[in-house]
Amino acid sequence: MQKFRFLTAGESHGKALTAIIEGVPAGFSIDEDFINEELKRRQSGYGRGGRMKIETDRVEITSGVRFGKTLGSPITLVIKNKDFENWQKIMSSSADDLTDEKSFTTCRPGHADYAGSVKYGHQDLRNILERSSARKTAIEVAVGAVAKLILKEFGITADSRVLQIGNSQSDFNAEIDKAREEGITLGGRFEVVFKNLPVGLGSYVHYDRKLDGKIAQMVMSIPAVKSVSIGDGEDAHRLSGREFHDEMFLENGKIVRKTNHAGGLEGGMTNGEDLIVRANMKPIPTMRSPLNTVDLANLTETTAHFERSDVCAVEACAVIAEARIACAIVDEFLLKFGGDSLEEMQTNSI
Repeated sequence: MQKFRFLTAGESHGKALTAIIEGVPAGFSIDEDFINEELKRRQSGYGRGGRMKIETDRVEITSGVRFGKTLGSPITLVIKNKDFENWQKIMSSSADDLTDEKSFTTCRPGHADYAGSVKYGHQDLRNILERSSARKTAIEVAVGAVAKLILKEFGITADSRVLQIGNSQSDFNAEIDKAREEGITLGGRFEVVFKNLPVGLGSYVHYDRKLDGKIAQMVMSIPAVKSVSIGDGEDAHRLSGREFHDEMFLENGKIVRKTNHAGGLEGGMTNGEDLIVRANMKPIPTMRSPLNTVDLANLTETTAHFERSDVCAVEACAVIAEARIACAIVDEFLLKFGGDSLEEMQTNSI
């Protein structure tokens, strides 16, 4: 079975972020400008921090594409970290450059610092921050952009919107400004919608082939996301069966629905309605007004390490979720309609 697979590598202040994508058939148009626009979307949004002023993310395609068309071979994407020029010795791979500059041992509650130090035996928490940082989602958005370009050939589109920031469902900028003044951070809630999906992506026959499970894993593994729901799933517990389930009607010989509480998925499969995914992002753990913590070097109580951070990144998180979900959908699309070329897939999907 053909699969859309990818592997990413790179650290927050390292030389570059890299991805290798396998499973893309030949003949698909890869628009580098579109990928860069998606990267720009990830960097936008009110409440972003200083890193966005340094980096202007642009992708370089180093394999798998010739004259704008996929070759059917693995695709390699690279995003260079402009800030690396200030971190060359600190992030060097050579033992000769060993330094304790930018090292830290004070955990940030809510971050990967403490558990990562126990799991991997790192005394310098810099080793954990560099890969657990949300900076790595830049290359994931680039991968998701490739997935979107594949879906675009079949008329499938994606969009997202912010539903809530902190306690506000409307005046987001004011809420963020207030948090900035207080030296704290804010999370929020967002929604991702995919339109024009065929019926039958995913499967009910095995737990690990259910598309809702795959989507949930993709979105839950985004840094700071703490819950995911499909459609009105977050409210399903308080609705009766008559209220929640989407009744089916016939109009001119075609099955239609007047509601979409299921969010386009039933039995782990797409049902032809819009796919609707909502998620909640927690506040970013790194704050100017730090939380109480412990210094692992001497086991004394102190306050958490602070490093350049966003006040709020919910809008960016929604863009990342679009990318992640696109990857899950493309994987299922290839399983159902897969072929060695775009032309073959178009024939299979008729």
